[in-house]
Amino acid sequence: MLNWLRRFNTFCFLDSCGFPDQQFDFVAGAGVKRRVVLAGTGALDAFEEFLQKKDTWLLGHWNYELETGAGQHRSGKVDAVGFPDGFFFEPEWLLYVKENRLYIEGEDPERLFNELLKEPVTPALPLQLQQPVRCRVSKETYLETIRQLQAHIHRGDCYEINYCVEFFSEAARMDPFDVYHQLAERSPNPFSGLYRVNDQWLICASPERFLKKTGPRLISQPIKGTLSRTGTDTASLHAERRQLANSNKDRAENVMVVDLVRNDLSRICREGSVQVDKLFGIYSFAQVHQMISTVSGMVDDPVSMSGILKATFPMGSMTGAPKVRVMQLIDRYEKNARGIFSGALGYIQPNGDFDFNVVIRSLMYNAQSGYLSYKAGSGITIYSEPELEWEECLLKAKAIEAVLGGLQGI
Repeated sequence: MLNWLRRFNTFCFLDSCGFPDQQFDFVAGAGVKRRVVLAGTGALDAFEEFLQKKDTWLLGHWNYELETGAGQHRSGKVDAVGFPDGFFFEPEWLLYVKENRLYIEGEDPERLFNELLKEPVTPALPLQLQQPVRCRVSKETYLETIRQLQAHIHRGDCYEINYCVEFFSEAARMDPFDVYHQLAERSPNPFSGLYRVNDQWLICASPERFLKKTGPRLISQPIKGTLSRTGTDTASLHAERRQLANSNKDRAENVMVVDLVRNDLSRICREGSVQVDKLFGIYSFAQVHQMISTVSGMVDDPVSMSGILKATFPMGSMTGAPKVRVMQLIDRYEKNARGIFSGALGYIQPNGDFDFNVVIRSLMYNAQSGYLSYKAGSGITIYSEPELEWEECLLKAKAIEAVLGGLQGI
């Protein structure tokens, strides 16, 4: 199926990588019946108008800089990959696997099924990096920035701030399908995906859910707390999980984001319905252990998508608290726009239910310019040790670096 997707200049492939408790094993939409490009102050109005046509699947994304009234403002910084602020499309073809059964929606599903069975495997093009991948800031600059951010915390400007740095190359040639295969094999995650909008590509291995709607119930699962997974047996893995569970620094980060998410959801959910279903849950992935909490609430229908986005986007795990002030500090201290990184990718079903990830642990690529980028960050609190935050950024980029290094020998 992925080889079949090569013929489309717009598609979205969302992959749960076999993780349990996901509604779909994968969802793929390809070809465009209709689309909307979101930009500027009228983005949410344009999106609501696009949503007026009911009973259709929609797939797409929102950039971190999508203007929702949450405190964003244009500073002139650019994201060289070039994804629009938001983009959604109604696909010509929709394929998904649910409970071990493949569903195909389109004009002639039987014909497409037969085509898929005969689809040849396309040889991968080798990755070429004419320039080495480098970090946008030096380690020394990073450490000094963390100290400056902690000075803001000391002054009471904020409690926690998510600070990110970019790794990039300006002259790359790659086969996104092959890179996605390698990344998913090395670092499978429940909210992975391969997404293309013309020359813009997202290769995503995210472990984090931004927001899911099932009927009247909204669920958010913010991640704060990361520990490298190095154990080789049950006892050592349990010890690592206990280490993360008992980390005062990570618990402090996590509970602050949980409070922020509760506050966001309370703006649109029924009074008294917002609750913390699970606090400080520890989950293990191929590269890391993560501390993930689950927060939910009940909304009254009809609830508008723009109303939900105004209350919750961008997600608190990628900003910090209080949200408006830390977004101003992010704009001040980060060197470039985030773009689709720390935005959200996902789907909206015909009945209005949806599921969106947080775009992290991801590689972004512009096929026309050859610009390749991946970003990593961490939540900075008063307890943060700058050296350890730097190491956490490198840990989160480890799987992507391994894929690039394995192909290029860097």
